[in-house]
Amino acid sequence: MRLDDPWYDSLSTGGSRPACAPSPGPAQPQGDRTGPVRTGTREAYLTIQRSAAFHEVRGRYRRFVWPAGAAFVLWYLAYVVLAVCAPGLMAGEVAGVLNVAMVAGLAQFASTFLLTWLYARHARLRRDRLAFELRWRAQDAVGAVRTGAREGAR
Repeated sequence: MRLDDPWYDSLSTGGSRPACAPSPGPAQPQGDRTGPVRTGTREAYLTIQRSAAFHEVRGRYRRFVWPAGAAFVLWYLAYVVLAVCAPGLMAGEVAGVLNVAMVAGLAQFASTFLLTWLYARHARLRRDRLAFELRWRAQDAVGAVRTGAREGAR
């Protein structure tokens, strides 16, 4: 498995130019945007999108995000509803000047950080390897299309 990222240095993905790089100069006309390279690239990406590996990555993502997102929204709404509908409960003293509302509010922050950590861990353990393999497959397929188009133009 290749561990380096094929698009890390790619300026086309929105990365910035190094300070020492020359300016790109005047913009060149795009020409025919539906030519063989454009069509071949589209087909390469559609092939990846239709693959079982792509659907597996998306399924793993959805199986984590939907339940985690729903649980977080319910937890937040419970806090808001309790603050509005049960002010006596939320004003209950826990320790000294610390009340239930403050503890629940701090728990909101803690749960946000916990959910972020769980998401990053899930992505690293369950999706990243397969996603990198898909990225390499897409990069190779698009490269083959562009190389073939260049050789056909000669």
